[in-house]
Amino acid sequence: MWYQQTLTLSAKSRGFHLITDEIVGQLPELPNIKTGLLHLLLQHTSASLTLNENCDPTVRSDMEQHFMRYVPENAPYQHDYEGRDDMPAHIKSSMLGVSLMLPIQHGRLVLGTWQGIWLGEHRIHGGARRIVATLQGE
Repeated sequence: MWYQQTLTLSAKSRGFHLITDEIVGQLPELPNIKTGLLHLLLQHTSASLTLNENCDPTVRSDMEQHFMRYVPENAPYQHDYEGRDDMPAHIKSSMLGVSLMLPIQHGRLVLGTWQGIWLGEHRIHGGARRIVATLQGE
């Protein structure tokens, strides 16, 4: 079985956000998959997807502080006509990536105990984000 749909995430402030429940809540076909894979593709170049800590929000805060320190907005970027946060957002997106491939077992994502799907919103005002979700399995 193959199933594909475009998910829309609500607009979020700059930072890292746990979005596992927001993703799963928009996938009505997920419970029908006994064994399979979920591929997620974020259709944006100034945000990212990653898999990380799902419990302690200070991890997300520390991650944001790390990226703000090592990919600063005040560097002399040539690409700056969309705002000073745009080029650093592209760099962060490329560093972390925009896709995830996750296993499914008995209608549920198979994640580690402390793992969750994060959206890295790298713009000050990024707006709603789109993710193409592709389910494959039986």
